[in-house]
Amino acid sequence: MLEIRNLGKTYPNGAHALGGIDLTVQQGEIVALVGGSGCGKSTLLRLISGLDQASHGTVEVEGEVIRDPHPLVGIVFQEPRLLPWLSVADNVAFGLAALPPAARQAKVAEALERVGLGRYGAKWPRELSGGQSQRVALARALVTEPHVLLLDEPFSALDAFTRADLQDHLITLWERYRPTLVLVTHDIEEALVLATRIVIMQPNPGRIARSFEVALPRPRQRHSEAFDAEKRRILKALNATLAEPPAREDGLIQGAGI
Repeated sequence: MLEIRNLGKTYPNGAHALGGIDLTVQQGEIVALVGGSGCGKSTLLRLISGLDQASHGTVEVEGEVIRDPHPLVGIVFQEPRLLPWLSVADNVAFGLAALPPAARQAKVAEALERVGLGRYGAKWPRELSGGQSQRVALARALVTEPHVLLLDEPFSALDAFTRADLQDHLITLWERYRPTLVLVTHDIEEALVLATRIVIMQPNPGRIARSFEVALPRPRQRHSEAFDAEKRRILKALNATLAEPPAREDGLIQGAGI
C-alpha cells in the first residue's frame, strides 16, 4: 500500500509546488493523476519515487518511509532513458546486479518475452523504434518486481496507434505482476483505459481537487457509450477545477467573499 500524508513541496525560490497532499493507494490499484499544467503531478511522482525531498509530510510504501530511491518503487519516464552503451538485455538487467548471473539472465529473458521483445536482447537501443524502447523501459522497471510503479506520461511522445497498443500491453503486464500503478497523464482517454481511480489535481498550490472511481469493465471499450459518458464526466469536473481561483495559504479561496 502507498500512503501519502500531508505531503508538500516549496522550492528555494519560494514556488509552492504542492500543498498538503493526502492520498492512500491500495496494493494493485491503478491511480491516474490528471490536471492542468503546473498542478504538481510530476513533482508528486518525484517525491513518491524519492528522487526529490518533500518540504513536509511523508510517503510510505508497505510501512517503509521513502526518502531516497528505493527498490520498492520503480519509475518510467516520458523518455525511455536507456543507456546507449548497454545492450537491450543489459539495460533490463541494470537493477539486478545482486542476483547470480544465471538467475539474472533468466529474469531478463522472461521480462523481454513479456513485453514482446524476446529476440531483441542483443540489440542496441539505437536499433529500436520509440515504441520498442518504451517496452524495454517497462521491462526494466518491472523486472525488479516493485510494489509501486510510477509512470510519468510514458506514452505521450508516441503516435496514437503505438500509444493505444502500449496502454493495452501495460494492462497485460499489470495483470501479471500486480504492482500498484500511479500514472501522470494529460490524456483523459488514457486515464480511463488504464485507471481504477482518477484523481484530479489543481494548481497554486498543487492539491487534490476531485477523485473518481472508474467502474468500467475490462477490457475498456474506447468507443462505447459508457466510455464516452465517463469521459464527459471527468472532463466536466476537470474544467470546473480549472475555472476555480487558487487557494491561499490559510486555506481560503482567493477572490471569494468573506
